Amino acid sequence: MIGALSFGAPLVLFGLLALPAIWWLLRLTPPRPQTETFPPLAILARILKREETPSKSPWWLTLLRLILAALVIFALAAPVLNPREAALSGSGPVAFLIDNGWASGADWPRRQAAAETLIREAGDAGRPVALTFTAEGAGDNATPAEAATALERLRATDARPIPTDRAAAIDRLKTGLAGNAPGTLTLLTDGLGGAGTDRSLAGLRDLAPASTILFRPPVDRVVGLTNVDNATDALVATAIRPSGSTGGPLYRVRAFDEQDREIGGADLTFKEGEATGTARFAIPVELRNDIARLAVDGEASAAGVRLVDDSFRRRRVALVSGEAADAAQPLLSPLYYISRALEPFADLLRAENADLAVAIPNLVKQRPSMIVLADIGVVPKPAEDALRDFVQKGGYLVRFAGPRLAATTGEDPLVPVRLRAGERQLGGSLTWSEPQHIAPIPPASPLAGIAIPPDVTVTRQILAEPSVDLNDRTWVSLQDGTPLVTASKLGEGTIVLFHITAEATWSNLPISGSFVDMLRRAVTLSRASGPATAAVSGTSAGRAPAAASLPPFRLMNARGELGSPGPDAQPLAIAADAQAELKRENPPGLYGRQEGYTALNLLKPDAALEPLRDADVPVPFTPRAYDNGDQTDLAPFAFALALALFALDALALLWLNGVFRRLRPRRAAAAAAILVGALAVSSLAMPRAEAQEPPTAQGDVAADAIAATEKTHLAYVETGNSSTDDTSRRGLAGLSQFIASKTALEPGDPVGLDIGKDELAFYPIIYWPIDAADPMPAASAISRVDAYMKNGGTVLFDVHDDEMSSLNSNAVTPGQRRLRDILADLDIPPLEPVPSDHVLTKSFYIMNDFPGRHRGSELWVESTVRDPNAQARPANAGDGVSSIMITSNDLAGAWAIDDGGLFLYPTDDSDPDQREYAYRAGVNIVMYVLTGNYKADQVHVPALLERLGQ
Repeated sequence: MIGALSFGAPLVLFGLLALPAIWWLLRLTPPRPQTETFPPLAILARILKREETPSKSPWWLTLLRLILAALVIFALAAPVLNPREAALSGSGPVAFLIDNGWASGADWPRRQAAAETLIREAGDAGRPVALTFTAEGAGDNATPAEAATALERLRATDARPIPTDRAAAIDRLKTGLAGNAPGTLTLLTDGLGGAGTDRSLAGLRDLAPASTILFRPPVDRVVGLTNVDNATDALVATAIRPSGSTGGPLYRVRAFDEQDREIGGADLTFKEGEATGTARFAIPVELRNDIARLAVDGEASAAGVRLVDDSFRRRRVALVSGEAADAAQPLLSPLYYISRALEPFADLLRAENADLAVAIPNLVKQRPSMIVLADIGVVPKPAEDALRDFVQKGGYLVRFAGPRLAATTGEDPLVPVRLRAGERQLGGSLTWSEPQHIAPIPPASPLAGIAIPPDVTVTRQILAEPSVDLNDRTWVSLQDGTPLVTASKLGEGTIVLFHITAEATWSNLPISGSFVDMLRRAVTLSRASGPATAAVSGTSAGRAPAAASLPPFRLMNARGELGSPGPDAQPLAIAADAQAELKRENPPGLYGRQEGYTALNLLKPDAALEPLRDADVPVPFTPRAYDNGDQTDLAPFAFALALALFALDALALLWLNGVFRRLRPRRAAAAAAILVGALAVSSLAMPRAEAQEPPTAQGDVAADAIAATEKTHLAYVETGNSSTDDTSRRGLAGLSQFIASKTALEPGDPVGLDIGKDELAFYPIIYWPIDAADPMPAASAISRVDAYMKNGGTVLFDVHDDEMSSLNSNAVTPGQRRLRDILADLDIPPLEPVPSDHVLTKSFYIMNDFPGRHRGSELWVESTVRDPNAQARPANAGDGVSSIMITSNDLAGAWAIDDGGLFLYPTDDSDPDQREYAYRAGVNIVMYVLTGNYKADQVHVPALLERLGQ
């Protein structure tokens, strides 16, 4: 030691005694060569040999070389500035308690270096070393051993990505020391404490060390991610830091996908004095669903990385409704309550086309997690195939009952149970005396744990046919045992059916909080990325999530790096409704398979970080820091300076020998040739911009659209039979003339439609004559008609056959059979003959029936929900216009006129009033289609005015 300077090899300094001899050897140098011309006589004159004596070396060159030699000797002596004093004191074994948990991962080499220095010091003193680590298991032996053995254990140990267990490590240290008090106890901590730290370190008193050294690093830069919320508008990451931290730099959180490609970044900010901060990622949900992990820049620990799995990804839910688009009140829409329930935690996709054969396959292509069908009875074949493929590959299909599904007959492969035709309703044929309550959800149901309020009741439902496995497929039932929610597996996916409507007409469940919980649970059970990937799940269609054992897939080390599982890794056991336990055999990482996995993270959402305080350590201690403080090793600087002086000496020799004088600047071999050329720019003739006429096809479409919308036109379906089509055209022409003469409406000429190609939305009503001899329309054409009806249009089917007294009769005529074939591909609600209080009977004329050429058939329309006050009202109507009407009275035959205005076909009854009533029936139908239930509202005007006080 020389003041603040010490030498690791002081004997090397004796080499400085050789500097005088070095000076004597270096002061002589050969004379510098002289430059002479070549005169021959001068050379001959000097041919006499003279005695040459060496010239003296310049003093500055000798001094340079002496300094270089001194620097080399100084560097070899291992100089250290401000060396650290010896840390160990006393005698007896030296005990080490080393934190090697997740908080030590970022600077584990520094902790190893600090421990190694002390172990070497103990070895030089001949003292045994007892070594234990706080993140190791019971196999960590703390028996005192030689310093060399302790060094081998230290070098073989690495930080682990799990919390520390200091109490267990202290117990192992007690066992290893066997009651011998350590001369020195060294605590190499990670600087973190928290609740229970004082209790976990209480065992240090029992060790009774003679002296204690505490290494406690600063924890101001420690940051951990505790939660990631994939919200509607953005992804929000929550982070924590040790309490008491103030100010500090701005952090950056980055998001990566499974291929470690960066998707986005966000600033992580902490308010002054707060330990919780957030980072907000405003990126599209499609990119957010590709995120596999989030990491804090500069935080190389397992706490600074947040892994996400399928449960994190925001679900996409596709919504499809069978309700016509002209439903007046949104509260009666089947999708209203579903949308309100799912919007906070899912991204909703809506059908952009009313044609289910087009809309549903398009929705499936967008890879939703779940598809909801609200009161869809008949699913077109292309849509059925798309849905079946969606479910079989792991999709979730949720269906809601309604009038259309209740009216469906035949087997439906996309419902979980076999259904009875019709619905069970309060006051109906299949009824109960009072509204039914919902039974408690059984524990085996995936919806278990959702509380049903006692005021939730059901008045109508679709019943399931009894079967052996009905109980296994029932998630929720009523108190009378009938199923309310059923489900079944199809391939890797699940089909769920609510036996009530999605709005409050059949039950008040949709307006309760339980409905939100049920839908949210269903979305949670679905797969985030849709059926394209298979997620790990212990959930079956009829059972609650079961315990699962997932193999380790990719595990995280203490520095937050993902890698292959080590030999100590064990499968992760996940019990039903329980959180997986983090331990040495199950470190943070991904458990499962490449097709689907579960993420196990270090910090829980409610985690908190606290610094290790003096009061937590129950024994007196001497604080130390892991860094070397002001201690500086001067050897590298001395060697670097010596190397620089050596290079300077070499340059000096070259200069003294005249090397630099003999160098002459070289002349440039040739000037750089600059190529100057005139660039010939040829002016290209630009074509003149001329207005182009639109294609003929586009012009025709636009002209047809303008012509169809300038006036109201009645339309009919072109069947391909010229006689039938001519009757339809002339019949609608006669009705149009009658309407123009009796009302303020002046319809245009009738329009014939090819339902497979023409746009149907321009026409409020389409007349479709049904004849068994006409060709069967294509499925795509019928699907377009179904979309037209859902968009608010009305189709009037007129069967040219015998009178039709029932739609469900087994004895049918060829025309009625053709009608059934067409209706089988249409998603229609239950039908009923026009009741006496229907708006159709009062929309313009007051009528009791709707005759045509014949008058033996009823006019069938959509069934309406019966109003309890219907007895006291002149008119009873629903909240829209019936999308379908059916008769076999040959209305067009009664309306048809020739070019001279004469009737073409006689009526069955010779009474001329029948044709008049046929025209009046047509007027009522057209007025009803155009104005809806205005007449039902009009009759209530006195009551409304009275209520308003007018």
